[in-house]
Amino acid sequence: MSGTTDQQPDVVTDDTAPEPHRDRRPATEAPRSLRPVEWLRWLWTNLTSMRTALTLLLALAVAAIPGALLPQRPTAPFEVSAWIEESPALGRFYDAIGLFDVYASPWFSAIYLLLFVSLVGCIVPRTRVYWRALRAQPPRTPRNLRRLPAAATTTSDAAPAEVLEAAAAALRRKRFRVQVREDSVAAERGHLREAGNLVFHLSLVVLLIGLAVGALGGYRGNVVVPVGQGFANTISQYDDITAGGRFDPTGLPPFSLVVNQFTAEFETGPVQMGAARVFDADLTVTESPGEQPYDFNLEVNRPLTIDGTDVHLTGHGYAPRVTVRDGNGDVAFSGLVPFLPQDGNFTSAGAIKAPDARPERLAFQGFFLPTAQVDELGPRSLFPDAFAPELFLNAWYGPPKEETGAPENVYSLDITGLEKVLTEDGTDTLRIRLAPGESVTLPDGRGSITMDGWERWVKLQVSSTPALPLTLGAVVAAVTGLCLSLFVRPRRIWVRARAGTSGETEIEVGGLDRADARTGLDEDVAQLAQQLGADENGPGDGAERRPGQGEDER
Repeated sequence: MSGTTDQQPDVVTDDTAPEPHRDRRPATEAPRSLRPVEWLRWLWTNLTSMRTALTLLLALAVAAIPGALLPQRPTAPFEVSAWIEESPALGRFYDAIGLFDVYASPWFSAIYLLLFVSLVGCIVPRTRVYWRALRAQPPRTPRNLRRLPAAATTTSDAAPAEVLEAAAAALRRKRFRVQVREDSVAAERGHLREAGNLVFHLSLVVLLIGLAVGALGGYRGNVVVPVGQGFANTISQYDDITAGGRFDPTGLPPFSLVVNQFTAEFETGPVQMGAARVFDADLTVTESPGEQPYDFNLEVNRPLTIDGTDVHLTGHGYAPRVTVRDGNGDVAFSGLVPFLPQDGNFTSAGAIKAPDARPERLAFQGFFLPTAQVDELGPRSLFPDAFAPELFLNAWYGPPKEETGAPENVYSLDITGLEKVLTEDGTDTLRIRLAPGESVTLPDGRGSITMDGWERWVKLQVSSTPALPLTLGAVVAAVTGLCLSLFVRPRRIWVRARAGTSGETEIEVGGLDRADARTGLDEDVAQLAQQLGADENGPGDGAERRPGQGEDER
């Protein structure tokens, strides 16, 4: 075998390498010509580059951050209003640029669509190149295998044809694709790496489609249901609901349910006192009118699923049962009023409204304390369970209000047009403290309020995401493709066997990794050489680093 130190190795062809740019100008460089076709080609080339796709993916993740940090109008409209009231200037600016409804904002949608187009533009040409690479034969054997990154030489008493046959068999056992030529064997493996890349990018496209379908056709609603009462899955029954543009309210599954009992248990020991231990609700469910109802135990991580709609248990609280009589002695309001928990001990705030009271309408605002204590810190709850429940209220009165039909927050009180009820001497605000069964008469014959008892309520979230299986499948496929692209080793190995002058067969083995930061190539090449040869020169004998790659040996 001849060779000098200034000789260069053969070109190791890579069928997956992109074709060179026609005008030799970098793809990211804007065309000097002002022709629209050149500009469009330049824009498309940059939009469909992998760098652009990664940049858009990062931009989409960054754009979603405000949606996690700020309240969103579709899911928390009252929190958005409170945020704007607390910081009017900043709140109006955030609202103007869509930070309170991030996922429906034009700029978020633009990033979303550009990422979709970029991924599709990346996948189509790479799939075509990959298909050609799968059909192509392993590249020709370089003239000088010793100049490859990993090389070994040895000799064998077997004939060259027998050596090549043994090399082909050994490489096939290692899942190489093998082609036997006149005096050499060319083998390659690792095409699954590029397949993993394509699967990953295709999964991202499917994921975007699934998220879009779910956002357009899905819905999520919340409803508070006191124990002993029921809920029917109709649009008017929800306290709040968020739905996509393709949502059809007439297509809701016609199920109904009744909350028979809710069980809440809290830690009473010295360690983690007050921590939640058990939350579950016993339901009676009727999936459609006329069907036989059945019982279901709803737990926090065990939702009820009906026709693709999930019912989750997301919260609970207390609802005092009160009776309000007006100045005429008539019952102006009677029933359960849900109060919202404010802390871990379930200090709950709420409002009781009697707009039909006459001659003046009445309203009450305050707190329900499940385990009440009044000390120098004021009224407070010591434990989340209802061991000593009490109701603390302030009373308001005013002229009858004309019904306008405008929605109103049932958990807070709008005091516009109302005045505080004062004590008998008119010197202080009337403070009402009620235990179950107690009643307080308002001064000046304005009526009375009685706390008849209390009940628990549960908060249910009813949601449907039409493309959820598609989205989950895309996530699994993306993870699988990413693992393939990270762990599959694309590798090429060549074996040349020639009859030597001493009657023995001279064997050369060379290898090349087609991905950076790979290990084990030297060991694999040396092991194959040792397996094929008589091991007279030892594995790896004659191996040397190649200084360069890309030119034929002259």
